[in-house]
Amino acid sequence: MNYTESLEYIKSVGWLGSRPGLGRITELCRLLGDPQKELRFIHVAGPNGKGSFCAMTASILRAAGYRVGLYVSPCITRFNDRMSVNGEPVGDELLAELVTLVREKSESMDEPATEFELITAAAFEYFRREKCDVVVLEVGMGGRMDATNIIEDPVLSVITGIALDHTAFLGDTVEKVAAEKAGIIKRGCPVHWGGKDEAARAVIQAKAREMGSEFGEVGYEKLENIRPSLEGSYFDYDGLCDLHIGLLGMYQPENAASVVAAVRRLGDRGFEISEDALRRGLSDTRWPARFERLSTDPTIIYDGSHNPQGMAAAVRSIREIFGGEKVNILTGVLGDKDYRDMVEMLSTVCRKAFTVTPDNSRALSAESYAEVFRACGVPAEALGSIPDGVAAARREAEKTGVPLVILGTLYMYSDIRAALGI
Repeated sequence: MNYTESLEYIKSVGWLGSRPGLGRITELCRLLGDPQKELRFIHVAGPNGKGSFCAMTASILRAAGYRVGLYVSPCITRFNDRMSVNGEPVGDELLAELVTLVREKSESMDEPATEFELITAAAFEYFRREKCDVVVLEVGMGGRMDATNIIEDPVLSVITGIALDHTAFLGDTVEKVAAEKAGIIKRGCPVHWGGKDEAARAVIQAKAREMGSEFGEVGYEKLENIRPSLEGSYFDYDGLCDLHIGLLGMYQPENAASVVAAVRRLGDRGFEISEDALRRGLSDTRWPARFERLSTDPTIIYDGSHNPQGMAAAVRSIREIFGGEKVNILTGVLGDKDYRDMVEMLSTVCRKAFTVTPDNSRALSAESYAEVFRACGVPAEALGSIPDGVAAARREAEKTGVPLVILGTLYMYSDIRAALGI
């Protein structure tokens, strides 16, 4: 298959949906020669903050001189972004070769692999060929039954936090979700907890104790002197002063503090990371769609928040960075999200809402979403398409000088950038 054919094949498998379980990925990787067994991993479950955590950790390890693989989902701009080495996404020809290989192996199985399993297996093979020193591996969904959980001996198992997301698969309480996430903990391998929920912490700490795994966490009380702006943030953490991150959003210093706490533990696992590498890695991190500034005139921000916890963090960022000024919102959402709770939060910072329908079969219609905003007292305009929504919201920002914040799902990011001409 060529590149286009390989992407079409991956998409064609997507209709099978998510089928949790490790049997298929185990067989598929065995047919590939178990590439994952030749690699070292930092395994990261979330949901909130895991992408930023992975990006910052990979950047720091790169600054320390390591050859670093990074596996994330979903793709933000191009499919290739899901797997990269030292910041460079996999090339088109190699990706086509990898997908051709995993397709051949999968179709020889009694039960072929799912879309995510195919991509994960291809990534393992890619990182093996690239001879990565370490791979920062993001969990797709949950943890215990996620395809990435086939790995056996991670350098560090990370759970960045717990939120009620994918409840049909993971459970409808924090404790149930935490138990699924804690499934990535391996016997004797250290665990890093980056969340704040005490009930979730208890579940994860108990699992770590059961597995004989050292439990560590973030001392958020040591995060001080945060100075946010549209250029990023400076902050102090646990004896390190004036750390800088270019990532916007009031939640990013907390994510960075979690990364610093985790990276400090890697020394016990044989990694040499100087303070200079840590500082450079944090400052150099780039991560799209997380309170990312897309335009300065007018000011346009994109944030991929898609659940109540993430939306609460976005609302806090809007308040802090814009000094309490209300902003215009352009948003679309998937219908299976807790969008009513999210709109209630947004109504406190929203001057006017522009709603669109994301290009996804699970999307909530623009008009239905607009009605929810109106019910919360926010003027709302439903647009026929993402380009129409961007055009209308941008005109409003240019006319009024009011900042525009675009959020609701990561699935709109590429379409939004295209509509803005960037």
